[in-house]
Amino acid sequence: MAHLITYLTFNGNCREAMNFYRDCLGGELRLETVGESPAPAQLPQPMRECILQATLAKDNLVLMATDMVGEHGLSRGNAVSILIDCNSKKELQHYFKKLSHKGQATHPVGKTFWGAWFGGLTDKFGNHWLLTCRD
Repeated sequence: MAHLITYLTFNGNCREAMNFYRDCLGGELRLETVGESPAPAQLPQPMRECILQATLAKDNLVLMATDMVGEHGLSRGNAVSILIDCNSKKELQHYFKKLSHKGQATHPVGKTFWGAWFGGLTDKFGNHWLLTCRD
């Protein structure tokens, strides 16, 4: 069965962001720098410290990221959100509090007309998160 994985792109602060997400969500974080790749000698030293690929994994949650920005640069928009389907209202509130630290709550946690608990936020890195549960 295929899995859909959220993949984020940063502009030099991937390590900081992924450590923040690990602190918020838990799980195991693996980071691979450009310098650890097969051909780092051709690249300038500052670029060797950039994250080529990061993977945060916990149970069914997988979040991947990189510092490798294309030639047109990085632009953030509101077209993509990361949805966490939580197991309980307590878990939802825990993640919401941690992820919204120094960010902005765009939709406070509350009971919805469709019967679920729901909250939305933009984190301090500009990424949009949606959290829900049926608890």
